[in-house]
Amino acid sequence: MKLLIKMSDLHLHIIAFDIPYPPTYGGVIDVFYQIKELNEAGVMIHLHAFEYGKGRRSEEFEKLCFQVYYYPRSTGLISSFGLKPYITTSRRSEMLMKELIKDNYPILFEGLHTCFHINDKRLKERVKFVRTTNIEHRYYANLALAERNIFKKVYFTIASLKLLYYQEVLRLADIILPVSTTDLAYFQNNFPLQKVHILPCFHANNQTTNERSGNYVLFHGNLEVAENERAAVFLMRKVMNNIDYPFIIAGNSPSKRLLRIAGNYPNVIIKSSPDEKTMAELISKAHINLLITFQATGLKLKLLNSLYNGSFVLVNNKMLHGTGLDELCYVADSAKELKKKVQILIKSEYHSAAEKRNIIFLNEKYDNTKNGAKLVELIKEEMSEKADLH
Repeated sequence: MKLLIKMSDLHLHIIAFDIPYPPTYGGVIDVFYQIKELNEAGVMIHLHAFEYGKGRRSEEFEKLCFQVYYYPRSTGLISSFGLKPYITTSRRSEMLMKELIKDNYPILFEGLHTCFHINDKRLKERVKFVRTTNIEHRYYANLALAERNIFKKVYFTIASLKLLYYQEVLRLADIILPVSTTDLAYFQNNFPLQKVHILPCFHANNQTTNERSGNYVLFHGNLEVAENERAAVFLMRKVMNNIDYPFIIAGNSPSKRLLRIAGNYPNVIIKSSPDEKTMAELISKAHINLLITFQATGLKLKLLNSLYNGSFVLVNNKMLHGTGLDELCYVADSAKELKKKVQILIKSEYHSAAEKRNIIFLNEKYDNTKNGAKLVELIKEEMSEKADLH
């Protein structure tokens, strides 16, 4: 007989790698809007967040959760030694374990980052989900390739090897939740005994903007990440050079090197660390959102933001990897092809019919409410199955 679970009885522990507020970068955006949807579905959320950086706690955010606990990260050299990756060992906490073992509620681990305690014997009988927004060892391997600093390059290479070894802990998860079809295939092939269900990223785009009036091309991303800086430099030097049209590069903390290179191109404007409102305006008013990546991992939330709120979206194939969004974008891979399509789109008019088509298509797969309901159903089903085994 199946266990009947009332929504009011549905509690969930979520272990977050960072405080998911404010939702200003990819992984945190996914966690924040996931929590928001689960809260609206009536789930009682016990959030456990690892804290680094001051001034990020918020009473408004905490209203979405039944309980919120904060833990310091164990940073420093001690967490760097051993076979486990630093992103995981720095998120270990006996205080966390003491809270988890007070009840028998299911646990959602947000990424390998938070899986340090997944193999603790005290959690053996618990329902455990792991959210995977990346294939982490591939992500770090690509960071190593993009990095110019030799010490950081070595660090990312070692981290990649540790993550490849450490991902075996996913065999302790009841369900793995990747964000893209390519990641889905990877985890199904490598963890055949685990249940693997695709759960697209949660995001801020339940409503779209109608402001589409700009006369510039926009590239945006976290410019502190070497791979994003590499993409911005490539676009300046190879694509937007010799084009008499404004090219805005927007993102957190552009390096001195990036600013120096931008100074060589009169059409380039750098928007350093824009706030959430300014970034939204830049995306919505851009005539072209030009987004490329050199690594095909996870789902790029900036692609979703651009498709929901922007006009023309021009990308390379790696940006689309596993998203199913190919028909909504203009696609080119070489610098020559990208330049040609930019020149064509500059002279083209964006129509409201394309906007409506995009929204309908996006909401089929990326609607937050649908995906929140799917996650709730998975939790209820897994709890019922585990109860039947006992």
